[in-house]
Amino acid sequence: MLKYFPPIDIEVNHKKRDYFIVAFAFSAVTLCFLIDSVASLELQYALGVAGWASLIFLILGECKYVRAQVFIAVTFATIGENFASIFMAGYTYRLENVPAFVPPGHGIVYLTAVVLGRTDLFLKYARKITVFVVLVGGIWSVLALTEIIGRKDEIGTILFFIYLLYLFKGRSPMVYLGAFFITTWVELIGTSLGTWNWAAIDPASTLTQGNPPSGVAAWYCLVDAVAIVCAVPVLNAFSKVITFLGLEKKEVQ
Repeated sequence: MLKYFPPIDIEVNHKKRDYFIVAFAFSAVTLCFLIDSVASLELQYALGVAGWASLIFLILGECKYVRAQVFIAVTFATIGENFASIFMAGYTYRLENVPAFVPPGHGIVYLTAVVLGRTDLFLKYARKITVFVVLVGGIWSVLALTEIIGRKDEIGTILFFIYLLYLFKGRSPMVYLGAFFITTWVELIGTSLGTWNWAAIDPASTLTQGNPPSGVAAWYCLVDAVAIVCAVPVLNAFSKVITFLGLEKKEVQ
């Protein structure tokens, strides 16, 4: 079950930059949502510009594979936002739009999940962190399902089981572990400040759901999985286009 987890005695090179990205992401999410709680549409556009500038700055230090993953994550998540929020009304943003900061925000969230998963802290203590995630997520799902905390949340329980499948069967469990922490933070801060609100009844299944659903990290894991799987095909396709157009770099003789 843990065959894709890192070895227990793994040696890891400490990267201070990774912790900077993590600290920046958690802080930026909080600040962005605080500003958005009173923001006009114009201020949301300004937050979007700041989001794109931040994302571009952060991915400059990443390899082309991670950059491709971020591009795919932003594209897939943006399409999903418009479908799930605007079309299906599964959740609704404060101004009933998809704020301009959301697409780059998804890129930053995805990158943070990747970065958390490769830190020495997560790699060395992967199994202990997994136990913590399973216990916290499981307790949250049970309490929400029984309405002890908030409204009844059937969708959250289903999503948490899906998350466990990603975590224990997927080939990138460290990314999914990282996703649990950053996405839980995003959802708790975002919903508490009113940046968005989840519908009490999921329009697709008619099941009850919390605000946020307890297993909401599973939705973000879907974005992560698509980004991981599609990165190599996208890079190969891009390389073929560059070759076809004759834009590849020539070796100096």
